[in-house]
Amino acid sequence: TQARQFALKSRQEAERRRIQAFVDRFRYKQSKAKQAQSRLKMLERMQPIATIIDEQTVPFDFPKPEPLSSPLIALEEVSAGYGDTTVLRNLSLRIDMDDRIALLGANGNGKSTFAKLLARKIAPLTGKMRSPRKLKVAYFAQHQQDELRLDASPYAHLEALMVDTTEAKIRARLGQFGFGAEKADRPVSSLSGGEKARLLMALASFEAPHLLILDEPTNHLDIDSRAALADAINAYDGAVILISHDRYLVQLCADRLWLVDGGNVTPYGEDLETYRRSLLSLTKGKANSEASSGNQRQNERRKSAEDRAALAPLKRRIADIETEIAKLEALRARADEILSDPRIYEDANKEKLININEKSVKIRASLEKQEQRWLDASAELERLQAAD
Repeated sequence: TQARQFALKSRQEAERRRIQAFVDRFRYKQSKAKQAQSRLKMLERMQPIATIIDEQTVPFDFPKPEPLSSPLIALEEVSAGYGDTTVLRNLSLRIDMDDRIALLGANGNGKSTFAKLLARKIAPLTGKMRSPRKLKVAYFAQHQQDELRLDASPYAHLEALMVDTTEAKIRARLGQFGFGAEKADRPVSSLSGGEKARLLMALASFEAPHLLILDEPTNHLDIDSRAALADAINAYDGAVILISHDRYLVQLCADRLWLVDGGNVTPYGEDLETYRRSLLSLTKGKANSEASSGNQRQNERRKSAEDRAALAPLKRRIADIETEIAKLEALRARADEILSDPRIYEDANKEKLININEKSVKIRASLEKQEQRWLDASAELERLQAAD
């Protein structure tokens, strides 16, 4: 019990040190002062970290890249898309070796397109994209799990890439991503979602890339693995482009935010929480405004009962989602309260601790899902009322 509590305090202290180091480094740098102030507020509000200290949790370990001069990538009036469809236009940006950039923006606005452009999965439609000849880029995305051979082992997958490499070195690399002797030789079909994600990261980064692009990397990871991934990203010597709905990961790892919206990618000067609040407020404000003006138009034009009935189910759905969000926020607060009590980490409460942690993960995932449902439903209400 004492060892577990000590490990818990050590992890929290390490997180505090990471945040404080960022604040000390950037609080007086004009381009990152707002992010530094945001981290400082987060440090002041920090509560004890709720997590199970599992001795079996294995850290991620991205290989160290060779030094390379900046910029790693420079975009000059670049447009990107697919065939005749242009998704992003006139991008003029640069990425340097020490950048940690998180991409913000609603789904479908082009975040993945931008990631594929940087990863050279698609070529620019117009403009110039410059990079050093020796630049190595690693790209991770959840959909890549479909490319894994289900009947082959993690060892076989990495062996195919690490040609002329000894078995010991291949197994050592697998070990850095949590694959011991037994798991390394199991077929991929028997691996969990988190283990498949670890394998994809090992495959993507085996060449020691200078730029690491991670598209929703924590979707299948448990709490400890998420913390381990954050540690690995912060220890990594190259640049990172991060696309994630995991606010914890973004807050710990990103020192710059870029907004992907309206065909553009632009630096975002505020912090992540400000962006989230403004997005929810803007969407809700538009929906309420349109609802109010819509009701007025209905009264003025004496709209038919059929038209009102068509909107009523959508409004009820939005109200139901808001009620569900309120319930989930209360449950999350209760779970955090329980997990902040040192007594929960006593050996006698081990099973309860595991259950509460599992519930906490599910609650947070459900909350994110409900918030997205609310945004989608509100946007649909706005669209229907605009059409009227």
